Amino acid sequence: MMAREQRLTEVFVELADTLVEEFDVVDFLQVLTERCVELIDTDAAGLMLDDQRGNLQVVAYTDESARLLELFELQKAEGPCLDCFATGQVITNVDLADSRARWPVFTEAALGLGFTYSHALPLRLRGQVLGSLNLFSLERKALTDDHVAVAQGMADIATIGLLHERALRDQVVLAEQLQTALHSRIVIEQAKGVLSARAGITVSEAFSRMRAHARRTGEQLTSVAEAVVAARLHPGHLQPPPDAR
Repeated sequence: MMAREQRLTEVFVELADTLVEEFDVVDFLQVLTERCVELIDTDAAGLMLDDQRGNLQVVAYTDESARLLELFELQKAEGPCLDCFATGQVITNVDLADSRARWPVFTEAALGLGFTYSHALPLRLRGQVLGSLNLFSLERKALTDDHVAVAQGMADIATIGLLHERALRDQVVLAEQLQTALHSRIVIEQAKGVLSARAGITVSEAFSRMRAHARRTGEQLTSVAEAVVAARLHPGHLQPPPDAR
């Protein structure tokens, strides 16, 4: 128990340390989804943001199954993540075996990917909802109140990161920040495919290498992705993370 509490403290400090004036939004949200899966009894996570035009977009996710399910949910306009965003309310411990009547299309897609439980928490500050944090479980096991509290804490940190003081003073800045994050995700997805094809590796490995290079050089992840797409960075420049060797 003490080890988990210590890890919780470390993660919250890690996330708080990234909330500087020019923090990398995409990498910050990516870390947040990964830490959610690490600290909460779930297997995959995704995060959707409002693009300030009334549309949700997938910005971060832990694996391809989560990305596919998030995109499918947006395409079909159905699922707990969308309901969470629309209402600003927490939706947890959705047993997918019993959710066909409420979300028939989403439920079949989620079950087809092997998930049995789904959870959605709003990125919300007072009356403003910026998006939703979505968690998926393979095992038929509900989250405890403690896990839900940690997950909501993660969602709150994401909200704080997006609505820091500069954005609170200037909604134009907030809109630009969210648009930049969404654009960055598109570029990163393109770069993953390009690097995967050029290096003969999986898209997950391509993402890990770009991310490791960004951290090693101090560049933003989006800048690395743009260089990959433009062929200014070649596969030989992008080595696996040290812990993957």
